[in-house]
Amino acid sequence: MMKINFSGLEPTAPLRGEPSELFDGISNSPSFAIPNTTNFDGFQKEAIQMVKPAKGTTTLAFIFKGGVMVAADSRASMGGYISSQSVKKIIEINPYMLGTMAGGAADCQFWHRNLGIKCRLHELANKRRISVTGASKLLANILYSYRGMGLSVGTMIAGWDEKGPGLYYVDSEGGRLKGNRFSVGSGSPYAYGVLDNGYRYDLSVEEAAELARRAIYHATFRDGASGGVASVYHVGPDGWRKLSGDDVGELHYHYYPAEVAAVDHEMTEVPVA
Repeated sequence: MMKINFSGLEPTAPLRGEPSELFDGISNSPSFAIPNTTNFDGFQKEAIQMVKPAKGTTTLAFIFKGGVMVAADSRASMGGYISSQSVKKIIEINPYMLGTMAGGAADCQFWHRNLGIKCRLHELANKRRISVTGASKLLANILYSYRGMGLSVGTMIAGWDEKGPGLYYVDSEGGRLKGNRFSVGSGSPYAYGVLDNGYRYDLSVEEAAELARRAIYHATFRDGASGGVASVYHVGPDGWRKLSGDDVGELHYHYYPAEVAAVDHEMTEVPVA
């Protein structure tokens, strides 16, 4: 009885005939090394955190009698490296709504643009602007569907709608909070100190802008990952407008003017006899 020889199909079988570059390595099966660990999921999370660059920023927003005041710095960092000093961290969603950017720059910019598109489509379909509550819920639902996938977003949605001023905090885990004042970013503890000390609901627009500017300055002074330009926006019944954009280095000498040291003794020439 004839038997079929299957030895030629084995991966270790030698190739017959003349060797050529075309057949070099055909018998070697592809392989790669895996980490020697019993908890591969934990190893993967630690590896992601190891290569993930540290980020820093300072953004804040608060509601007062004149609307919503929004302020932010402009520094982008990658670990200890300052990658940019001119990032626009306050993003215009529509003429009556602003979003702030903290976390991954690409994530925040993309999802704010996406939110702007959805808000415009809502306006076209319903013949009215979307509310701040609706826009923030829309963004929170989108980010919640992507939770656990590596997004890094900590944003505030501030605007003016039919019910008046509105302010919400939304993060990449789908969390959503309504409040009167928020600060997000690595410099937020310093900004909160100034904000909580000087905040009143009955502030004028000028006083609110100065409070926001001073809070951003003090955060950039203490937080090395924040800096650049302190931008201040005001959202009112007629929409948003930019009030100022000041370099924090110049603001330092505005708040703490340099004192001219007094000269104790002046040097004079002694006449030669």
